[in-house]
Amino acid sequence: MAYLFDTDAISELLRPIPLPAYIEWLKDVPREEQFTSAVVIGELYKGAYRSHVSARHLNNIERRILPAITALPYDVATAKTFGQIRAKLEETGNILPDADLQIAATAIYHNLELVSGNLRHFSRISKIRLNTILSESRTGNI
Repeated sequence: MAYLFDTDAISELLRPIPLPAYIEWLKDVPREEQFTSAVVIGELYKGAYRSHVSARHLNNIERRILPAITALPYDVATAKTFGQIRAKLEETGNILPDADLQIAATAIYHNLELVSGNLRHFSRISKIRLNTILSESRTGNI
């Protein structure tokens, strides 16, 4: 099983004390099965540049995150999947932020399970496979 990690799933690893259950689960995921989206990397950079300690966050992105995970591009094929998801959600009146839809489209297009604590948003997308480990680690329901 291969995974696409959402912004919160990566940010959790940079916390002073990351969730122990999440860390234990992650230890069993081979490096070659760990992916993220270029959109997630953009969100991480945005957060770093907005921070009062941006140099530390930029260093974490460039020295810890980027070498440890494969970032998939947001390309034309993924954009097509995004358009399909967005159109379907708009038909039902379910609007989600474009960044979330782009991340979901990346996971769906590449047939990856999405690791995110934001289950409320992503569960509205019919074709997505969600991994609930981060949410379960937060609530202690493991």
